[in-house]
Amino acid sequence: MIAASRGDFLAASQSLAEATSVGLVTGFFVPRGDVAAPETDGPVGAALLAAGLASCGVPARIAVDTPCAGAVRVAVAAAGGGVAVDEVGVGDGVGLERLLDIWRRAGVSHAIAIERCGRSGDGRPRNMRGVDVSPWTVPLDDLFLGGSWAKLAVGDGGNEIGMGKLPAGLIARTVPNGGEIACVTSCDHLVVAGVSNWGAYGLLAALAVLRSDWQPRIAKFLTAERDLAVTRAIVDEAGAVDGVTARREATVDGFGPEIHGPLIDELGRIAWGQVAD
Repeated sequence: MIAASRGDFLAASQSLAEATSVGLVTGFFVPRGDVAAPETDGPVGAALLAAGLASCGVPARIAVDTPCAGAVRVAVAAAGGGVAVDEVGVGDGVGLERLLDIWRRAGVSHAIAIERCGRSGDGRPRNMRGVDVSPWTVPLDDLFLGGSWAKLAVGDGGNEIGMGKLPAGLIARTVPNGGEIACVTSCDHLVVAGVSNWGAYGLLAALAVLRSDWQPRIAKFLTAERDLAVTRAIVDEAGAVDGVTARREATVDGFGPEIHGPLIDELGRIAWGQVAD
């Protein structure tokens, strides 16, 4: 999937470097056994990317459905605030139209979906196990596709908004349950990452490289300490869970700080231009 999207990360970064107003879409609900909660992957990366952009004078807002709204609000506050949160209830078609109008009036130039479950081939959003999660999921695909803005997407499993840009059948051949879960919603530029939060941080690092005037403000959001603080906040205050383990702990996709931390700090060094030749 990463090989098939080669070149898209650069294109996404270059496009985002020219953004004047950004709308993000995130939130993936985990209904498993006794667990019913938003996952840690997505809201953290989206909040830090949005906060970084806002600190550079680019207005940012995040759209999310009610089941994941609490986690997004906590993530935004922990990331530094300054980002609007647009909430819509499940089944609220009027609310979805209202959000679309808000984004258009806000002059959104770039829409970014980060770890957001999208429509599969049968029209239903499905998690990696093939479970239909439509009872907890607003079709924010319609918001993402509803304007003339540039459409960027970040995902890691094949069932997220934007994955429809990949060649037909690729997800079915390479991901368990891929034929059933593959999202058909496409985008202009797709970033495939091992963990979706990492894709958001990669965009932050690239923006710091491409926009020297943004570098000091962007780079401060790329630290392992800040990532862990936001992750802990949504777990402790909003009850978020790891999407792989379904545990209420400050891990993402089964990985703890010992995995995330060094990667994020390395991206921070890239942002500051401190990488050795």
